[in-house]
Amino acid sequence: MNENTQVAQRDEDAVTRAQSDEARRRATLTPTVDIFEDAHGVTLWADVPGVSKEKLEIKTHDGRLTIEAESGVAVPPNLRLSHAELRAPFFSRSFTVSDDFDTSRIDAVLKDGVLKLIIPRREEAKPRKIEVRVG
Repeated sequence: MNENTQVAQRDEDAVTRAQSDEARRRATLTPTVDIFEDAHGVTLWADVPGVSKEKLEIKTHDGRLTIEAESGVAVPPNLRLSHAELRAPFFSRSFTVSDDFDTSRIDAVLKDGVLKLIIPRREEAKPRKIEVRVG
């Protein structure tokens, strides 16, 4: 056995330990967002490149909206990744949501690495025109 062969052989327990250590050391990225507000609600666009629907989690609790997502490194099905210098990023961002918005009716769409959230305003919080009577 030469040196190259020994380097190529791996201890599976060491690989598992290294992967769990890497997960703990991996930096969390804050996705960039654009937020637009109108009379009907808020539309939030978040950049989460490389994220699939299965690795995306959107939660609301106690007036907080949390987006968490894990990107993946694409590997062809007939190959096994043995070395990667690019770590798959983990995205996380939280927002405080006013009581004016109905978080139970959030609509979420993921397309081409961009997450679009539409958070509608509660009916009682929507602006309304007050009619003025004469007389």
